[in-house]
Order: sequence, then C-alpha cells, then structure tokens
Amino acid sequence: MLAANADRERTVDVLKAAFAEGRLQQPEYEQRISTAYQARTYGELQLLVRDLPQGPSPMMSMQPSQPMGYVPQTFLPPPPRTNTSAVASFVCGLAGTFTLVTAIPAVVLGHKARREIRRTGESGDGFAVAGLVLGWIVSGFFALIMFFVMFAAVAGSGG
Repeated sequence: MLAANADRERTVDVLKAAFAEGRLQQPEYEQRISTAYQARTYGELQLLVRDLPQGPSPMMSMQPSQPMGYVPQTFLPPPPRTNTSAVASFVCGLAGTFTLVTAIPAVVLGHKARREIRRTGESGDGFAVAGLVLGWIVSGFFALIMFFVMFAAVAGSGG
C-alpha cells in the first residue's frame, strides 16, 4: 500500500525520538530521514523503524490479537481521567450498605459526578450510576426501617 505524507511524518517523528534518546548516531539518523521522505510504501517506512521501540505500524497487523490498522499506544491520545466524585460516590454507596450513614453522600456525589462528566468528558459514569443506585437503595431501606420502627412505637404505645 502506498504511504501518505502523514505516514512519512509519523516515521520521521519516531526517528527523531530515537535520535534524541541516543538510539541512532547522526549519520544513520540522517540516512534514515532521507530514506523516509523518499519512501513510497508502508513496508519501506516500517523497515526504517522496526528496530526502534514503539515505531508506527500503519500496515495490517500480522498478529491476530491486534486489529487492522493497529497504532502503537505511544501515538494514541491518553485515556480520559476517571472522575473522582464518581469513585467517591461508588465507595460511599458500598460503605452505605454496611453503615447506612454514607448513603446520602453517595447520592449527592453521584449526581455531582454525572453533571461533571457531562461537562468535562471524563470517564467514570458507571461508578457514578452504581453509587447512585446503591445510595438510593440503602436510603430506601433505611426509610423503610424507620417507618416500621415508628409504626411499632405508635402501635406499642397504646394505639
């Protein structure tokens, strides 16, 4: 397959990084750069960086575990951060199943986290939803217990 200018630039970037790390000497670096700009196919570009760590691999993967068009992790954007309020909501929801006290904070933090996730694009919506569900279930269970306690108190006082 023919290589595009963007593919040549990615290869040059890998070569620049290798030169900066001391993996290539000046003459070899210059020779590989000139060859990269003259390369016509992905195969020619791959030969230039195959002995370097994390070189771009726009060719189809030869390993079945890697999808077609595999790009090394180095060239991918970093994954989004997990929202800390979502994690806190989940932890409070789990703790609320044992203590009953942290159920309300789980609900509050869950709603706060979902609002922040929509605004910032962070990950962690699953944690926020799990914290909300646990918080509401535990709160409902606590309210049900309080209802039966009050009913028993009224019935036992002579009602």
